[in-house]
Amino acid sequence: MILRVLFVFLCGAWLSVAASALPVPESDPALRIQGSNTIGADLGPALVEGFLLDQGLLKIHRENPDTANEQRIVGQTSDGKRVMVEVAAHGSSTGFTALKNTSADLAASSRPIKDSELASLQFLGDLKSPAAEQVIAIDGLAIILHPDNPLQQLNTEQLARIFSGEVKTWEELGGRGGAIHLYARDDQSGTYDTFKELVLSGRGKSLSSTAKRFESSEQLSDAVSSDPQAIGFIGLPYVRQAKAVAIADGQSQAMLPLNSLIATEDYPLSRRLFFYLPPASENPWAKALVEFAQSPKGQAIVAANGFIAQTVHAIAVTPNVLMPEGYQSLSRHAQRLTVNFRFEEGSASLDNKARQDLARVLDYIKRNDKTERAVTLVGFGDAKDDPARADLLSKLRAMAVRRELVKSGVVLREVRGFGAQMPVAANSADEGRIKNRRVEVWVN
Repeated sequence: MILRVLFVFLCGAWLSVAASALPVPESDPALRIQGSNTIGADLGPALVEGFLLDQGLLKIHRENPDTANEQRIVGQTSDGKRVMVEVAAHGSSTGFTALKNTSADLAASSRPIKDSELASLQFLGDLKSPAAEQVIAIDGLAIILHPDNPLQQLNTEQLARIFSGEVKTWEELGGRGGAIHLYARDDQSGTYDTFKELVLSGRGKSLSSTAKRFESSEQLSDAVSSDPQAIGFIGLPYVRQAKAVAIADGQSQAMLPLNSLIATEDYPLSRRLFFYLPPASENPWAKALVEFAQSPKGQAIVAANGFIAQTVHAIAVTPNVLMPEGYQSLSRHAQRLTVNFRFEEGSASLDNKARQDLARVLDYIKRNDKTERAVTLVGFGDAKDDPARADLLSKLRAMAVRRELVKSGVVLREVRGFGAQMPVAANSADEGRIKNRRVEVWVN
C-alpha cells in the first residue's frame, strides 16, 4: 500500500503560489506520491488536502481516474492556477520502484525500506538518514475474525501455524466452525511484508497458497466480516465490521490493538508508517508535505483517519502482579508518556523516530512545567545470558535518553533499569529484541 505523489518539473517552469513561497508547475501534476495502500487509501489524500489548505489553495477536491486505488487531489491558487497531486496506492514496494524510475518524488511505505531497495536507490542519497526516513504515523496490524467467532486471543506462534496452513480448523484452536478460511493482502503490500516479517519468516513459515489475496484493505476486511470461518490481518483503521482479537508474543501479555499500546509500540503487531524523501530531491512541495505531516496539524489528520498520532500525552497505568514491584510503585505515583524511545540495532544510538520524538517529549515537558525533577526514565532490554548485563544495558539506554534531555535543561527525577523484565515481544527474533530494548518516560 503506497501513496504515489509525483512532482513533475515540466519544462523547468514554475510559478509562485500567492499564499506561500512554494512554486507551482505550469503543467499538471505538481506532485506524485506512490506506494502503500494503507497510507494511500485515505490518510495520504487527507494529508495532501490539509497541506494544500495550509498553503492557501482554494476549491480543494478529489478526482478519481479510471485506475483503481489512484486519486488526484486538486486545488486552485488565488489567481486561478490549477495545482494537482497524484496519489497511487498499489503497495509499499511500488513506491520504491517509482523512486528508482523517477516516476515519484515521495514514497509512502507501511514498512521500513529493505536493504536491497536501499542499495538500488543509493543514487538518490541515503534513504535511511533522519531527514529521508520520516515516520508519519503508528499503525497496528489487527488480526480480525468474523464477529460471531468466540476466540478472544491468539499468540504469534499460533498465527504462524494458522496462516502457513498447518492449523486447518477452528476446533484445533479450541473454537468452532470447521475449516479456517485465510484472507491476506497481496505481495505488493507493506501490510503483508510486515505480517510476514513479524509472524511468518522468523518461524520458518510462508503464507499458505490457499489464502485469498486482496489489494484493497477495505475489501479484505469486508470479506472477513461476512465469512464465519474467516481470519485475516489488516491495518487498524480497516477493522470495520470485523472483530479484532488480543495478541501475545513470547512471554508478553496478550494485548488488544488499543491506541495507547500501539502509540508506545508495545502491541506485538504495531508498525510504523513512513514517507521516504530522497535527500537528492529538489522538489520543494515534497519537503513541505513531509514537514506538514510531522506538524501538530498533520498529526491531527493522522488521528482523524484512524491511525495513531505521535502527539505526546500522559496516561495512567494500572499496576498488576506481573509487574516488578518497583514498576508497580512507579505506576501508582506517576503517569507514562505515550512514547517509547527505541534504538538502532546493536547500539545505544537513538533511531530516526526517537530523534523526532525527543522534540515532542521536550515540548510536552516544557509546556507542562516538568523540567525540574518530575521526569523518570525507565530502561528495558532483551534477555542476556547474564542478567546483570541486561540490567546494565537497560540503564545505559535510559542514560542515553537522559543525556539528550539534559542538553535542553531538563533535570530528571530518576533513571532506572529493569533489564529483561516485562518483555513486549519474543526475544527469539531480531524484531522482538529491538522492541524490548526501549526507554519509557514517566512524569509526576
